[in-house]
Formats: sequence, structure tokens, C-alpha cells
Amino acid sequence: MPESPLSPTASRDQRSLGCLVRISAQVNATEDPREALARILDEVVATLGASSASIALIEPASATLRIEVSRGLGAEVKNTTLSLGSGITGWVALNAKPLRVSDVRLDARYRELRPEVRSELAVPMEILGQVVGVVNCDSDRVDAFSESDLELLALVTAEAAKSVGRLWMLGQLRAKTSQLEAILAAGQELVRDRDESGITHDLVRHARSLLRLRATAFFAMQADELIPGALEGDFADTEFSPRIHLSDSALGTALQRRKSVEIAGAGRTEENLFSRLSNTVADSTLLAVPVALEQEAFGVLLCISDGPRRFSDDERRILTTVASYAAVSLRNVRLYAKMFAVEQDLRRSERLTALGMLSAEIAHEIRNPLTVMRLLADTIGEGLTEGDPRRQDLEVMREKVGHMEGVVSRVLSLAKSQSGAFKSLDLGVLARQVILLIRLKLEQANVSCEVETVSAQHSVQADAGQIQQVYLNLLMNAIQAMPAGGSIKIVLSAEKVGDAACVVVRVKDTGTGISPEIQPRIFDSFFTGREDGTGLGLAIVKRIIRSHHGDITIESTNATGTTFRFWIPTA
Repeated sequence: MPESPLSPTASRDQRSLGCLVRISAQVNATEDPREALARILDEVVATLGASSASIALIEPASATLRIEVSRGLGAEVKNTTLSLGSGITGWVALNAKPLRVSDVRLDARYRELRPEVRSELAVPMEILGQVVGVVNCDSDRVDAFSESDLELLALVTAEAAKSVGRLWMLGQLRAKTSQLEAILAAGQELVRDRDESGITHDLVRHARSLLRLRATAFFAMQADELIPGALEGDFADTEFSPRIHLSDSALGTALQRRKSVEIAGAGRTEENLFSRLSNTVADSTLLAVPVALEQEAFGVLLCISDGPRRFSDDERRILTTVASYAAVSLRNVRLYAKMFAVEQDLRRSERLTALGMLSAEIAHEIRNPLTVMRLLADTIGEGLTEGDPRRQDLEVMREKVGHMEGVVSRVLSLAKSQSGAFKSLDLGVLARQVILLIRLKLEQANVSCEVETVSAQHSVQADAGQIQQVYLNLLMNAIQAMPAGGSIKIVLSAEKVGDAACVVVRVKDTGTGISPEIQPRIFDSFFTGREDGTGLGLAIVKRIIRSHHGDITIESTNATGTTFRFWIPTA
């Protein structure tokens, strides 16, 4: 008995079932999403008898469609992009509706990719309710596709999307795993670093590698400015400004808010950030990520994309995590440096204490023989006549003994605590007294010296002799720094230092400055930058100021002069 022919409905169902079975087998044979899309497209072309076909995927960062795989369209369409809403493909992606066009020449939405195309099918590809792309089939014949063809393509696309979606999720999980491993490796390397330069260079290197960026840079925070430091990648002849004030850039906003800030079109909004800006970087997207821990800010990580880009929340979290690792390492390095400095100070203090005790013991032992020598000189003198020439020798002896007793007394007084000698004193008056004492030295060195008062209150609880010693050391150092003459200005002002009201004194000279190599050790005991120096002058100055509950620093130094700044709490 001959078989009865299949009904049109049964025929369509059989065609659909066969296509779905073949697509399922093809997709399950690979773990590469792109290869799966290509196999799906081959099956669709064979089933529908299409002349050409393509699958275009949406790029979220640019909100455009890019052709991922194609058949019959030529290699030139590989990098073709369409805006959402543009062309038949863009319309389907934007409206999430399938579309059959019997004659593309009569549809104003059509964008030509191949001149022979006459009819087209387009179906949105959805994963978890979100349009991720569009499947297109073209024919060189007018009205080549029926509504049943459109239904078949929609059914095939829906089932294919599920399979491809699983592959994409698998790929994303693998990428996440790889990313987490990279983040962990970056964190371990950053934590191992023991110097700030190494930490910042590793930070920019790992950040660029993790997100495949064009370039990355680290800006260190100094006071209220950002200074460019470690750089990684291709900056395309772009240079940063040497100093950027926090209020002049979005980088400062990121640091102050402790939150990453995305900057699109840096060339239009970040004119203060660059001293020279190439068009390549100007068109890129920047992401500023704060490198901070709790209340301590270290700087900003700047990420530069390769062209326009929208950084996802996941990418921001990755960069924030890596930046937090760097912040922990930077804080540890600074804590280690402080601990080392404290240890060095303790050792130096022990050394000075031992030296002071030894000096006091020696002075005490010398004082007794000196007393005996003075008494003997007085006794011998009683037996000499008025005109005896030996009387003159005895006077010389008494004078020298007196001089030595003065030296011994000064050594012993230095070893004693001076806190009981503190009283309310005007630092401006003491400065003028010291200038009066060394006026001849100033004249000989051709150096002018003046005192300038910015505020009326300059009184502190202090020891007059010790503060005069501070002024004397600073002024003598300034004179020695100006062998050809110059000027010194002592400026006094009332300022807040931390939470304390203080009298701040700045001693400014027009000398040759202090070389960067010796600046970190300038206040160390027995360290000197001069051949005839003892290395004690500035160390004693710092010790005296600290005993008055203040401190001293180099505020600025360069080839045109140096400014020392010290402060003491007000009385």
C-alpha cells in the first residue's frame, strides 16, 4: 500500500525537528561559542535554502551590533557594525521582534551588505530574556521566505540560544576562575613587595593585564596634589602634567569620594590632567580608581581603555580589589619605615645618653683637680711680693683654669634636665637678640637678616638659652650656605599644627640649598655635609625643639635657598 504524502503541517514539523536535532548535535560537539554559532548558521542556511546569512552580536560597551559569523557575505563584512535601531538587523535587536521582508528594496530600514539580496528573515537571539544578537537569512529571490520559514528560524534560534548560552556561561565561569587566580597572584605579589616603587609598578602592570587595557598609571598623593609615578603600556605620545591639584581633576574626585570614576572623552573634560594629549588617548575612556585604606589615601590608579569603552561593575570591582591590595602593602611599607626610624632613634638616643653620661663623669672628675689648682694658685700668690713677675704667670694660670671650669660647667648643665627653666617668652624678641649677638658675623659675610611677624601672638613656654641656641645654629648654617652673601628672613606666625595652636617660625635663606641625598639624614646626630662640620648642630636643634613639645622640618630647599620651619605650642 503506497505511503500517503505528509500534510504541510507535518512536513514543517519534521523539517523543524530534524534541524533542531542536527543543531543540538553540532553545538554539543564543541565548547567554543563562536564555532557553535558557525555550525548553527550552516544548518540554518542548508534548511532554509538561504543565499547568505549572518549572526550579529550586541556589544554592550558600545551599544552596537557586530557581525560575529557569516556565510555568503564575503570577508569584508567581518568588522561591520550597526547601531541599535539601524537597518533591519538593528530594528529587530532594538524591538526584540522577528521580521520577514519580502522585498528589501521596498523597505526603508534595509542597509545593503550584498547587492543581490532581495528578501530577508531576521530573528532576535535572546538569553534569559535579554536580546544578545540577531540571526539573519537572505535570499536573492523576492519573497523567498514564508511565515513558516520565519517560525522555523525563530524556533531554531531560541533553541540554539539556550545551547550557546550554556557555552557562554561555561566560558564566563572559566574566565572568572582565571581572573580570580590572576587577582590572587597579583595580591600575593603586591603583599610581598617591600618598597613603594615596586608596589606601584606591580599595581599598574597587573591592572593593565587583568582588563587588557591600553595603559595604566599611578598618581601618588602629596598634600593636596597628585604626582604621576609608575606607568605601564602605550600612552601614544601622551604626557601627564607634573602636578595635578585634587580639585582640578576627576582623579581628585575619585580619591575624595573613595569611589571609582569613569571619564568618557578625556580630551574634553580633563585638560588639567595632561601636558600633551594624543587623539588616541583623548578618544579613550578613563577609569580613576582610588588607592586608599580607611582614612589613609595613597593615590589614584588611572586606567586607559583602548578606544571608547564602558567599564562594567565587575571590572570596577576587580580594579578596586587590586587597588586595595596595593593600599595594604603601601601602608605596611610605611609602617615598617616608621618602625625602622623609631628603632634608629632609640639607638641614637641610647648613644647620646651614654655619651652624655660619660661627658658628665669626665667633667665631674676634671672639676675637682681644677678646684685644687685654683686654690694652689691663690696660696702661691700670697707669698709673692707686688712686683714679682711670677704674679703675672699666676694670673694667666687662674684665667685658664677659670676658662676650663666654664667648659666643665656647660657640659654638666647640658646633662641636666632644663624643664624647670621654662617660662613665657616671645620668640620674636629672642630672634632679634640673637641677630644682635652675631651682627658682626653677618656684616663680615655680607648677609642681611630681618624678622617679620605675621601675627601678634608669639609667646611660648621655653628656655631662653636653648631657643637662642636653636636660632644661633640655624643662622650660622644659613650664613655658611651663602659664601657670596645673601639674605635671611625669620618669619613668625600663629598657626594650627594638628590640633594644637602653635607659634611657627620659618628661617629662610638665599643659599645654595641642601642636596637631595643628605636631606633625609640632615637632623641625624654626627651626620654632616661639610668637611669642617661636627654633625651635632641640627641634631641638637631638633632635640631642643622636641623637648619643647614641637618639631622642625625642611619646608623647602632648592638652588635659590632653603626654608627651615619649626613650631612650639603657644603659652
